[in-house]
Amino acid sequence: MSWISTSFMGRKAVAKGSPGAKHLLSEKDQGTFHYVYGPYSEPVLRIAPGDVVEVETLDAFGGAITSEDDLPSAVLNMPFVNPQNGPIAVTGAEKGDVLAVHIHSVLPRGPQPAGTTALIPSFGALVADANLMLNPAIPERVKKMEVTPEGIKFSDRITLPFEPFIGTMGISPEIEAVSSLQPDYWGGNMDLPDVAPGAVVYFPVQRKDAHFFVGDCHGRQGDGELCGVAVEIPATVVLHIDLIKGWSIPGVRLETKDFIMSVGSARPMEDAARMAYRDLVRWMVEDFGFDESEAYFLATQAGKMRVGNMVDPKYTLGASMLKKYLV
Repeated sequence: MSWISTSFMGRKAVAKGSPGAKHLLSEKDQGTFHYVYGPYSEPVLRIAPGDVVEVETLDAFGGAITSEDDLPSAVLNMPFVNPQNGPIAVTGAEKGDVLAVHIHSVLPRGPQPAGTTALIPSFGALVADANLMLNPAIPERVKKMEVTPEGIKFSDRITLPFEPFIGTMGISPEIEAVSSLQPDYWGGNMDLPDVAPGAVVYFPVQRKDAHFFVGDCHGRQGDGELCGVAVEIPATVVLHIDLIKGWSIPGVRLETKDFIMSVGSARPMEDAARMAYRDLVRWMVEDFGFDESEAYFLATQAGKMRVGNMVDPKYTLGASMLKKYLV
């Protein structure tokens, strides 16, 4: 029996984690990709809770960087990066519900080398902003890599494991429209490597039908996304989307077979860490029967902190606890 049957998705969702109808949202069917999360775009697809959707995403550059000679400053039209598929409307979703998204798979698509990373002037965790500082911007560079399930060819000497995840995924805010480069309570550009095949990600629904967006897949990424660009890939992702009625959560939560995680997005980084740990403690109290002080003690002694990104408009951190301590 799959662990999904014992997950929050399996126990609380409308379809109880059972797969329903299957849909394909191809690049052609998507047509116009979106660069903001918001309630003002017409849904490109409507599904029922429990349905499974196969989605063809573009890379973070919209495919504009085709070789190492295509420098970002020359081929990108900022801020039109991080194109998103969707929105996908989920029938029956209302504010106060939770969208549960079980990630089945993330696979590279398109011609090789499918992976792209880059050094972009004034962008990254180890550069000073040339718009504010006297020092010159970092030299621009693009690196292309072959990406397959067998590995990522970083160089002739180094092949890295293929550890794919979805960099940007979430639901529409209730009224505002926000850049797809921004993470917050709706999800968005979290760049969190745990948003990976096998995980269930929970989003607090803000509007009727939820309006779900997804894009910006990565072949892999180290903690923090240091230079600001992971191994960006166009991908085919398979998502099983369900709906939990009346579960009020303040922001993104995540569950795997082995742990639960609360996600915080803010600047400075310590505020993102506090947000994540605060929600983790409250989750332990609300759904696992802990006294608040005991949950606080346990998070102090056994909690883990993952740095998703330290380069986006808001930084994203995930605070996690092993399930074996929660039973």
